[in-house]
Amino acid sequence: QVQLVASGGGLVQAGGSLRLSCVASGRTFSSYDMGWFRQAPGKEREFVAAISWTGASKYAADSVKGRFTISRDNARNTVYLEMNSLKPEDTAVYYCNFVASTGSPLRSWGQGTQVTVSS
Repeated sequence: QVQLVASGGGLVQAGGSLRLSCVASGRTFSSYDMGWFRQAPGKEREFVAAISWTGASKYAADSVKGRFTISRDNARNTVYLEMNSLKPEDTAVYYCNFVASTGSPLRSWGQGTQVTVSS
C-alpha cells in the first residue's frame, strides 16, 4: 500500500514563502509523474502543479505560474513544492499524488499539509 505524506505547511504572511515536501512509500515512485493539489475550505480540490517521472517536464496551474516551482528527488521518494509570493487565496490543504499524463490523480489521497496565508 503506497502512502503519501505531505509536510512543510504553516502560517505565513502574504508575500512570504514556504517549501512543501511529500514522501511516497513504495518502490514505484521514480516511475510515475507526480502532482500537487490543494483544497480550500468549501471548495473542490484543484490541480496545482505536476512533474514528469524524470523531472524534465513540469507544468502548473495558471494561478500559480511564476510563483510555485515543483521538483523531485527520486532517490528520496520525495516531491517538493516551492511556493513564493504567497497570497491569501493560496490558503488550502495541500496534497501530493501520483498523476496520469492528463494530470489526473491516480491513488487515494494521503495526508495533506495546511498552508495559511494571512493578509
